[in-house]
Amino acid sequence: MRVISLNANGIRSAARKGLFDWLPEQQADILCLQEIKAQMSDLEGDRTFSPDGWHAHFNHAQKKGYAGTAIFSRREPDAVIDRLGVAEFDDEGRYIELRFGKLSVSSLYLPSGSSGPERQASKDRFLDFFLPQMREWITSGRDYILCGDWNIAHRNIDLKNWRSNQKNSGFLPHERAWLDRLFDEVGWVDAYRALYPETEGEAYTWWSNRGQAWANNVGWRIDYQIVTPSLRDKLRAAAVYKDSRFSDHAPLTLDYAL
Repeated sequence: MRVISLNANGIRSAARKGLFDWLPEQQADILCLQEIKAQMSDLEGDRTFSPDGWHAHFNHAQKKGYAGTAIFSRREPDAVIDRLGVAEFDDEGRYIELRFGKLSVSSLYLPSGSSGPERQASKDRFLDFFLPQMREWITSGRDYILCGDWNIAHRNIDLKNWRSNQKNSGFLPHERAWLDRLFDEVGWVDAYRALYPETEGEAYTWWSNRGQAWANNVGWRIDYQIVTPSLRDKLRAAAVYKDSRFSDHAPLTLDYAL
């Protein structure tokens, strides 16, 4: 099974840049998108967003042109879940989950704190809420693939300029420690790192639009597929696609023996 995850930075923008022309070539089973920046009324009537052979599910933010998540799947899911139970995050469309038997595939868009203290506080509230949720899911007996923009670079090798970013949102000590707990204490698996423990520059998934970040590969690895331990032995390959640009993020592809 091939799963692709991408922060689209606007699904309509990504479509204009060729995302849905590229998708049929990928032999993917599931595409998870974050930051779709569109409501259903924006997409209705455009076949681009309901491609043949795909089941499309969206969770949009109440605020127009903001946040939101989506999943496109080849198989029709048994169930769709688009609520975490916290209005602050549900109103921003930050989570959607498709269930196929005992497998759950989710698209998650964790808040960014880079725009100021208010948004960092929202991000920290999300982290406080979500770790207990992850503890519950890992003991549920279900297999989970959590795709998304987590807005945290975990280790020094996960961003180019780590020394100068230690006081910036996305690489703050308490954010990195949260991922430490998620992986080392709770037991979730960073799928890319399980396959390629020490890969640096080619693992980056996001580049600032400032300066020459893309041209100089001054990137961050903030997009992950995080899975339950039951899926560790099912991991086969991972890649970040950089030949075309659909967004300021790059698609992250994982292959699973499922």
